[in-house]
Amino acid sequence: LEMNAYGSVELRDVYCAIKLDQEEIFRTTTKEKTLNPFFSEDFQFEVPREFRYLSVYVAERERASNKDKILGKVSIKKEGMHKYYGKDNWFPIMPVDADSEVQGKAHISVRLEPSTKSSIYGPCAKLCVRVTECSDLNLVNGSCNPYVQVTLCHGNAKQETRKSKVRRKTVCPRFEDTFAFDLKPQRSDKQIRSIKDEFSNLELRVCLQHDLSGVGGMFGSAFLGEVRIPVRDLGLERGLSHQAWYLLQPRSEGQRSPPTSTGSSSANGTAAGSLGSLRLKLFFTSDRVFSSHFYRDLRELLLMSPDVKPVTSSAAYVLGEMVQHKDDAAQPLVKIFKSHSSVLPLLRALASWEVAGATDPHTIFRGNTLVSKCVDEYMKLTGMLYLQDTLKTVVAKILSERLSCEIDPTRLKDGESLKVNEAHLRGYVGSALQAIVGSWVACPWELCDLFSMLRGLAADRFPGRKELQYSVISVFLFLRFFAAAILSPKLFELASRPIDEQSHRTLTLVSKSIQTLGNLVSSTSAQPFYKEDYMKEFYENFITEEHKESVRQYLELISLKNVPMRNLDTPSIVLKEGTMTKRAQGRNKLGLKNFKRRYFCLTTKELYYSKTKDSSPLCTIPLYEILGVEKVQEDSFKMKNVFQVIQKSRALYIQANNCVEEKEWRTILTRICHFNLCRIHTYHPAAFLKGHWLCCKEESETAPGCSPVTSYNLADIKVTIDTDREMQRVHSIFLNQMQVIERLIETCRQQLQGPTVQGVEFRLPSGFVLEDPASLLSTLSSIKTFVETMELKHERHRHHLYRQTQYGSKQAPIGDDNYLLMFARQQQQRTASVPNASSLARPLTSDLNIPPLPAPAPPPPSGSANGSVFSRMDVP
Repeated sequence: LEMNAYGSVELRDVYCAIKLDQEEIFRTTTKEKTLNPFFSEDFQFEVPREFRYLSVYVAERERASNKDKILGKVSIKKEGMHKYYGKDNWFPIMPVDADSEVQGKAHISVRLEPSTKSSIYGPCAKLCVRVTECSDLNLVNGSCNPYVQVTLCHGNAKQETRKSKVRRKTVCPRFEDTFAFDLKPQRSDKQIRSIKDEFSNLELRVCLQHDLSGVGGMFGSAFLGEVRIPVRDLGLERGLSHQAWYLLQPRSEGQRSPPTSTGSSSANGTAAGSLGSLRLKLFFTSDRVFSSHFYRDLRELLLMSPDVKPVTSSAAYVLGEMVQHKDDAAQPLVKIFKSHSSVLPLLRALASWEVAGATDPHTIFRGNTLVSKCVDEYMKLTGMLYLQDTLKTVVAKILSERLSCEIDPTRLKDGESLKVNEAHLRGYVGSALQAIVGSWVACPWELCDLFSMLRGLAADRFPGRKELQYSVISVFLFLRFFAAAILSPKLFELASRPIDEQSHRTLTLVSKSIQTLGNLVSSTSAQPFYKEDYMKEFYENFITEEHKESVRQYLELISLKNVPMRNLDTPSIVLKEGTMTKRAQGRNKLGLKNFKRRYFCLTTKELYYSKTKDSSPLCTIPLYEILGVEKVQEDSFKMKNVFQVIQKSRALYIQANNCVEEKEWRTILTRICHFNLCRIHTYHPAAFLKGHWLCCKEESETAPGCSPVTSYNLADIKVTIDTDREMQRVHSIFLNQMQVIERLIETCRQQLQGPTVQGVEFRLPSGFVLEDPASLLSTLSSIKTFVETMELKHERHRHHLYRQTQYGSKQAPIGDDNYLLMFARQQQQRTASVPNASSLARPLTSDLNIPPLPAPAPPPPSGSANGSVFSRMDVP
């Protein structure tokens, strides 16, 4: 980063905020007094809505004023994110100004009407402009009070301006104003120019502003975006009227903004001056999912993998070799097999092959192989509640006490004592170890079966090597589960708030110690292995034979074939917590139902909220009393991200901090209450205000719902799997590697035909093992046939969507260059005849439509297209 205005190199306290368009989703911790902050934070989330840009804002917290100052940003367009998938990239930090920070769209109608006025040069007319509504406007300091300013610009620099009334507290305002501009024939160079002749010189400028005061904007306004429309392009001289949606553009200073750009994207290499640069690693996937029966053949081929001999000829193994990051294959594989109760046979087949080929027993499962990543994913799917129940209290204590545990002499701060810090660290490590070894009775039976299987494989391959039986369990449980969760508690849902540097250092030391304990019991050496010299004394003082024996006993108990009956009467487990805004439940004496910030906590037994995390609950709702959890229409309270927890007598309205958080709360509440016997089938999507329901106008607050509840395909609280979505992910992986698959098919065929005359060597992808060309050829041919057939269906479906959506509709507003790129691509791919594909896919769950029509048109009637769009993002 560049130095601050005073030239100091130590006075920048920096953090980053991740945003989808202008909506903040996550924020990092603040790194103090540095120009080279290193955050090392991971953020993973489902994307619940359509977006245009992923932006990371770099901000400085100024100590003197206690305010935040935006230093710059990195913006990456959604369509360009695939270029950076899984790679470390340095992006230039771009400057930020209020005139370029715009989002949203506006519906504008323009028509020409006759006028009662007259002129000596001929008849007059009126140009009538109306901004019907706007959508997704930007917030300014947490609020939005928009109004419209319409300006008609004449060629001779003359301008006429009209202004609407202010709409309060809404990002989706509706306006009733119609702005009329008188048009008269003009005399120029001794010639009479008619009104139609004047069209070539007229331009409409529709500007959205945010009113900064409650008294007519006397304290100024903030720019929200603008649209510039040349009147000559609207066809008014032919008697046509015009109405369309427009994407709001940044402010144009003297020149018209290009309609296909909304600002510069730093990912495209725009010069950033001296603001600095930001290193990001992105993982972004987006898939359109079809109905289940379309994936039947590929699903059956995958599920056959455990029985294929050798396993290197199976579809699961081939999938793992098609990706650079094994997680990309392991995640869909484990979810698909778990939904069919077949995970253990798959893991047994993959693990048996890896163990059989091991030459060094101490390296088994320690690499990033497909089976290692599959076991990681399986532990997360089945053991997340177990992990939280085991470690959440310990992690919460570390984060709340913030005691220094630094034992590296070179990193000690002034006034710190090495012995005191070491005592603090011993206490935390001891608490974590005691929590882990005492949790064997709560370990899920699925994990016990997994560890029993792994232990058996090690015993068969290396008989008499007891330590190796411990090693194949501890390498997953201690290294990849407990130690990883302590090191990154936010990723494992053990913490929700940003973690300060001192607490992060403490978590790192505790994680190292737990990992070393797991390694020690599986090592033949009597001395622990340590990478840092300063850890030697700590291990010698802390690790005793009693500690090692307790870990051994724990590993023995969780890998027994017949595990004792678990204690079912366990205390409630915290599933999710955070601060949100709730609507008061009518206890105000004046009857005002205002919104207040409250701390919310969801456990396996109840949902409650309180003023603060440490205060007593103000309201507790047992889970069995929740009838449903649904979104609330924005018009109800003029607020976004509001959802309702429906009870028998009333609904609790809650506003989340952003769209990701809102979806997470609705999802987990719906999951845990899915099997409630009292669940409703209809609900009111709007609120009960002013004596009636805003959605159906019923005046009784107890009137039955007017809309069906959202349909969910849920399994249980531990895991919800959409196998169709995971199958589409598998299809996408194979599709992206079709050249590799075709090369493998050719290699198998040539090997089956015998050596060539010239003795050409057959080259395989790096790491790929070919044991049986005949069985592998059969698998690869089936994969190729399915992928080609499925991609044809995708192409037909895309063509159907292109034909459905019109340029100028709400889904494809004018000025959206995403549409123009899609249209150009469709024109290149278009074939002479493509069958109708309207019945191929299931209803859409997001607002994404891919449009092709080249001319502006009125917005189409509301309705859903075909297909389901899902997006997932990781931002390390």
